[in-house]
Amino acid sequence: MADPVIAVLGPTAAGKSDLALRLAHDLGGEVINADSMQLYRGMDIGTAKLTVAGRQGVPHHLLDVWDVRYPANVAEYQRMARDAIAAVTARGRVPILTGGSGLYLRAALDDLNFPGTDPAVRERLEAELAALGPAELHARLAALDPGAAVGILPSNGRRIVRALEVIELSGQPFTATLPRYESLYPAVHIGLRVSRGELDRRIAVRVARMWRDGLVGEVRGLEQAGLREGRTASQALGYAQVLRFLGGEGSEDEAREQTVRATRRFARRQESWFRRDPRVNWLDAGPGADLPAQALATIDRCGPPRVHSPSSVPASTDSPGPNSASASSPRGTAPRTTS
Repeated sequence: MADPVIAVLGPTAAGKSDLALRLAHDLGGEVINADSMQLYRGMDIGTAKLTVAGRQGVPHHLLDVWDVRYPANVAEYQRMARDAIAAVTARGRVPILTGGSGLYLRAALDDLNFPGTDPAVRERLEAELAALGPAELHARLAALDPGAAVGILPSNGRRIVRALEVIELSGQPFTATLPRYESLYPAVHIGLRVSRGELDRRIAVRVARMWRDGLVGEVRGLEQAGLREGRTASQALGYAQVLRFLGGEGSEDEAREQTVRATRRFARRQESWFRRDPRVNWLDAGPGADLPAQALATIDRCGPPRVHSPSSVPASTDSPGPNSASASSPRGTAPRTTS
């Protein structure tokens, strides 16, 4: 059997980037990003994107691909990720896909086909969103597809509109567009599990570090580059809160605390998304855990991937996110090595 694709997944602040880096060294691998917000150029501090120095010479792909004004496109990411997997494999290296964007991971690895769009339907739904607000459209989605509504934040108008568009065009629930848990590649899914209290602590530490490292200044610079115009990037954790502060809504301290709370909620949604995938090998990522040893043992014992029947899954990466060259970020000073 060919060497597998390694997928390192889990909630934010669980330690994914550290583990992926260590596995790349141990296995002769290259890292492929599966964090939807690390695809954006300049969004570095708030996404905990590894600096060039922090990558320790390991090639990293699909970082700094999109301008902050560009709307996220999972189908486009799917093409880029699969091209990157093919290129890494052709070099005789091991692809290590890592990130917390569940739909992006599945798009890269699984047999997902994304329904098309209809400009007229999209325009009508976006007009309704502007007139009625996201809460009313989310209630409509809950009536049509409860599973999708569970997986999409009531405040996320863009994804609510997309789910309603797919339902209208396909005549079936949005969740029905997600197929069985069946990888297109030999794959080993490694999930990092951290207790709720420890994860909450790590998130608070991470947010405090983001502020010390200059997140407000980063957002201020990106605002000049069009961040407010970006339908996707402007909603990223930390960036959305700082944008509101810079726009005169609340204090900086309030923005920081809102970021902590929102990130903790997001981590719970990520956990919910990943728990639905029966292929995931869960590892203890708590204090003192020897994650590299656990992961290597898991990879050694895993044979060809099993095929599982579908189960109810949420419909967006709210759960539970070009240039594919490695190490393209301009940042290159102190490493940041937690994810």
